[in-house]
Amino acid sequence: MKVRVKFSKYGAVRFIGHLDVMRYFQKAIRRAGIDVAYSGGFSPHQIMSFAAPLSVGYTSEGEYFDIEVNNYTGKEDFLRRLQTAMVEGIDVLDVMPLLSGEGNAMASVAAASYLVSFRDESVLPVFWQEELVKFYSQPVISVRKETKKGEREINLKEGIYEMEIRPGIPKKGQEQVPEKEIYLLLNASSGGNIKPSFVVDVFFKTISYELPSFALQVHRLDTMQDMGSKEKRKLVPLIWEK
Repeated sequence: MKVRVKFSKYGAVRFIGHLDVMRYFQKAIRRAGIDVAYSGGFSPHQIMSFAAPLSVGYTSEGEYFDIEVNNYTGKEDFLRRLQTAMVEGIDVLDVMPLLSGEGNAMASVAAASYLVSFRDESVLPVFWQEELVKFYSQPVISVRKETKKGEREINLKEGIYEMEIRPGIPKKGQEQVPEKEIYLLLNASSGGNIKPSFVVDVFFKTISYELPSFALQVHRLDTMQDMGSKEKRKLVPLIWEK
């Protein structure tokens, strides 16, 4: 049976890379006494699939992975066991058994939502909020983007599903609450993934402003799948009430 797990990442753990997070969960699952299934062959490993990897330095409350278990003891017991094995900086938030035939976490990712704030808002141009509204209102935002096949020109607007300025909200492990944040809902699919830092960098370049190094704080709100049709997108979290 396959089970999907939702977790958060915050505090000092945000500097741990994706491969180390995978290894951490493999050990935590063993400590939790979960009857996990292993692959066959000469080098068996836990059958596990993570959704879109989180960039180093980002925090999140919407990370997911799927794991195959031999025995599922129920949501409450599974949550309790896993959370007991967690360290400061990672919390298990939700668990959902998957129906037969459902796609794995990695293949299901279509979009992700973020909040982007600034470590020092005093260094920003006073007019940046008005210019951001104008930036997003453009029908076409042509940029050069590095891909695995080299650099190519894309319409960035196609990968930005939503963008708006919001009041800052407190987040676990964050010392200060920002005054303003940029909310972004972006394409996160394997074929069109757009990073929030890339969007913000492109915006500030259009107003001839260079952001200081390490100016951004990025928080992922959730990772989503598309349950709609070709005609109409319907984005929902990877764990959602059906």
